[in-house]
Parts: sequence; structure tokens; C-alpha cells
Amino acid sequence: MLKGYTLPRTPRGKSSLAPPPPWHYVGDATAVEFEADPAAAAAYLPEGLELASGRCAAYFIEWQYASETGEEYLDPVRSQYRETIILLSAAFEGSPVAYCPYIWVDQDVSLMRGLVQGWPKQFGSTWITRAYPLASKAAPVLGPGGKFGATLSARDRRLIEAQVTLRELTDALPSPSFAKAVNVRYFPTLVAGRHDRPAVHELVQLKSRDVGMSPIWKGEATMAVFDHPHLELSDLRPTAVLAGYRFSFALTVDDLIPLRDLHAGD
Repeated sequence: MLKGYTLPRTPRGKSSLAPPPPWHYVGDATAVEFEADPAAAAAYLPEGLELASGRCAAYFIEWQYASETGEEYLDPVRSQYRETIILLSAAFEGSPVAYCPYIWVDQDVSLMRGLVQGWPKQFGSTWITRAYPLASKAAPVLGPGGKFGATLSARDRRLIEAQVTLRELTDALPSPSFAKAVNVRYFPTLVAGRHDRPAVHELVQLKSRDVGMSPIWKGEATMAVFDHPHLELSDLRPTAVLAGYRFSFALTVDDLIPLRDLHAGD
């Protein structure tokens, strides 16, 4: 009998790209709140979601991951990855949620875990300024005046450049945040005559536990989004940049909330 949570499934199950949950994460995030054209943002929303506002957020995160039974962080290539996430402000049945139209990651294991959850992951290259617990010209202070940069490139072209200058502590996370984020799980059908009838098409809400949060630093930010010949991110180019953030957080994922089967609209 073949074993494994994801493909490839094998006799011993050790070769699956992603192991079974729970999945434990910790990360350093640099984030930028911005406004986008509301009509452009609304055009990205799937059936069941409505636009709450034109407010968006870009998260640049350096992650470290471990499974329940393993210590992947002792083999860092299995554990570490960088990611850029775009979130839109939306509503589901009157309740505020976030929706992710784009997300880029640099590790195949993370891509697989994301697709299982409904994150629309694709490969990209994210780079983020690091902070260190030592005073140095080579590192920003994690406090007033600290400056952090982040970039995203995809398919050999620069997509985003962002900079954040920290000013003060805040109790509020960037908005929209990951809390109550809603995604679409979608897997197409290849059978001739049924290409427009996906095998999986459902609206789901993320569910995490054991969430931990560091102090949250806030300040001003700049962010530029560039045209790309094969991607439409520039449709969500900032009309205004609102604020920048730097913080660390941890969470565990082992559950998902089904909201709506979208096959009826196919």
C-alpha cells in the first residue's frame, strides 16, 4: 500500500513533498499597508466574497518550519524559505476577511503545503533586510529609525521594491491581516470536454492555533510595483502607501474551515 500525505506517494511514505499536518511556523515579517484601485481589487474576488475597501497589504516573510515529529530546522534547507504575500480587504457574509490573489515562495515544499490550503502559490525570489541583536552598520536597529528593505522578483524580473522606516510600537497588525483569511482551493480537470469543470473548487477559511506575536513596530513606508509581461500584479499598484511594519510571529496549521462549494458556478 502506498503511503504519504501528498504526492509522490511511496511504499514507506518518506518521499511525499509535504508531510501530514500539524505544520509549525515562525517568521520575521516586513509588511506594507497600501491602497489599490477598488475596482481592480474587486475584480480579483471569487464568488462568495465582496470587497470591503481598497486597502491591501504586502507581507515579505522569512520563515522557518517544522513538522510535528521532525526537527527540520536542523537541516535548514528543508525548513527555511522566503515568501511574498498580497492580501485584499474583503467580506464574507458581512464579516471582514482577507483574500490572497498572489503569493510567491522559493521552496517547493512550501508551495505544496500552500496549494493544499488554497494559497495560490508560485515561485518567486524574495529578499528582506535582516535585524541582528548587535549594533552594526550592517544591520538596522529594531526600533525607532530602523530601516528595512524588501524586494520580489519573478521569472527573472523585478516585481516589487519596498522600504520601511520604523517609528513606534503599536498594538495593531497590518490590515488586512492573516486572521480569518479566505482562499480558494482549486484543482482543474484534464479530461477532454471537462476542462471547465474543476475536480476541486471550494471557498475555505484558514484556521491556525498556538499563535505567538512579538512587539509590532510601525512607521512610514514606500512601495513600487512594476509591470511584468506575464503577471498582472500591476493592476493592484498602490494609489497610496499607508504604513510599514516589522514583527515576528509563530503559528500552527492543522485545520481548515470549508465555507462554500463553488462548483455550482462553474
